[in-house]
Amino acid sequence: MAVYLTLTAVTMIMGFFIQNQQYTHDQVQVYHGRNREQALNFVMAAAVFCLLAGVSACRIAVGNDYWVYRDNFKLLMQGRHVSYEWGFNAVVWIIQSLFGYDAYLPVFGFFSIVTAFFFVKALMGQAEWFAASLFLLMTGSFYFNSFNSVRYYFALAIALYVMKYVLSGEYGKFILWICFGALFHKSVLLVIPVYLAAHWLAVRRLKPVFYVVGAAMLASLFVFRDFYRQIVFQFYPYYENSLYDQGDVSVINLAKCAGTLLLCLLFYRDGLKDSRKNRFYFFLNLAGLAVFACGSFIPEVSRIGYYLIISQIFLLPGVLLRIRNKKARWFCTAAVFAAFCGYFVLYLRSAYDTSVRVLPYLNWIFD
Repeated sequence: MAVYLTLTAVTMIMGFFIQNQQYTHDQVQVYHGRNREQALNFVMAAAVFCLLAGVSACRIAVGNDYWVYRDNFKLLMQGRHVSYEWGFNAVVWIIQSLFGYDAYLPVFGFFSIVTAFFFVKALMGQAEWFAASLFLLMTGSFYFNSFNSVRYYFALAIALYVMKYVLSGEYGKFILWICFGALFHKSVLLVIPVYLAAHWLAVRRLKPVFYVVGAAMLASLFVFRDFYRQIVFQFYPYYENSLYDQGDVSVINLAKCAGTLLLCLLFYRDGLKDSRKNRFYFFLNLAGLAVFACGSFIPEVSRIGYYLIISQIFLLPGVLLRIRNKKARWFCTAAVFAAFCGYFVLYLRSAYDTSVRVLPYLNWIFD
């Protein structure tokens, strides 16, 4: 646990030296030449990346599916069938062909590096308040959960990174990147219609009919549950009636979405009215709230929800920065930071559980 707390604290300190707000446009990152501030930003961001990638890449036996992945790596090299996407299988085969049979450490190391890279790249391109967004990435457990579900969190990092292409209207690049991510976890294909719909809503003044349509879509999650389940099982047939098919409701994720929604509504005029980017993130969070509230019948619903609510790492700082009343801004900032610190403590307490297994942290250098 000390490793995780130290990593969070050190990267946060580095994050405070990164001042990229003036280079981050409402749609996408904009740089005009190079200066000393941008050079410092680059150096600090590189240091943050090295720490995040290093801690993840040096782990061993961390993650509840760590040894399951290792066993499947061996099956791949034996020419046996493994139910992973072919892009992931190809990377595993190439790495183990280079480093030798059962060379699982280089495989985990590679995906640790590329996942951390896309996380940091996304922060540099979209975070108006880098330190706060990094804080939410860490304490919101997105980074530490990447020690599990290697394929999924690589796809999630790509989805986070390519939000900027939706905001800038570069839809071709967005779709190509998502198709690339689908080679490693096909669930990421879901974000193509969802992100495009959220952006479409963000740039329009909504008429009453849109609220009626939204309510009808939510109602359909209750009325046509079996229909939606069958769609999911077409892609993941082994989830049906499995341990993942329990219908659990994530109270914590509901609370995070509801709290974010409340903050946005309270300061809509300050934080969202004149910011297309924040409205885009807002609609993603709203969709996440609907998924967690009404989609508990979907196995592993968090894998859908996280594609949506990870936008909170940009939305919350973006709204907080724009609150005009200084006292309200300080109070709300303190409340958000305290809430995520509390969540982080609860997460670390549960991280020893066999269903999570992110703690204790072990690495192949000393253990």
